[in-house]
Amino acid sequence: MPSTPPALLIIDMQKGMSPDAPLPIRTPPRNNPAAEANIAKLLAVWRTALAPVIHIRHISRNPESPFWPGQQGAEFQPALAPLAQEHVVEKNVPDAFANSGLEHWLHQRAITELVITGVSTNNSVEATARSAGNLGFKTRVVADACFTFDMTDYAGIHHAAADLHAVSLANLAADYAEIVDTMTALTMKGAQRPTVLAQAGISTLSDDRL
Repeated sequence: MPSTPPALLIIDMQKGMSPDAPLPIRTPPRNNPAAEANIAKLLAVWRTALAPVIHIRHISRNPESPFWPGQQGAEFQPALAPLAQEHVVEKNVPDAFANSGLEHWLHQRAITELVITGVSTNNSVEATARSAGNLGFKTRVVADACFTFDMTDYAGIHHAAADLHAVSLANLAADYAEIVDTMTALTMKGAQRPTVLAQAGISTLSDDRL
């Protein structure tokens, strides 16, 4: 049994990833339109339970990127922005563990379990979850609290976001992480109890459409 509750990781939920982002940073078609709402539910429960929350933010090394420091796209989406006491990790590559101190921060707090959400499923989410699994953390990826975008491959073939999302989760399930849904994550041991769910505004999971 872990000495602390699982940590909730929210990856790259920045304004540049929002479907409402202004041009020229508007994103291509994506899947899981309810992902933000599901992340918000998880975040509310983790906060009510006083369980650890980690916000990952991508900061680009390319001055032309909307994720360059100081650009609007690099800012957190207001509904999912960190509180003052919540840990923020900045990364320059898809893997949130790479040169970030995240592993050390988790070990210092005896955190052994991670619940991962965010974007993009087949990029930063998958890269981070692979490292988490390889480093020995018990890792869960919340399928309906992640999303990705349509993509055209090197051969010019178009792939829908839902297909890329499914393949990425299959990759993770093979060796690195357990794939769960929001309802399962909300009722995990260690942080979530019925009283906590009620205090967070989630009173009856059976009637709550996730």
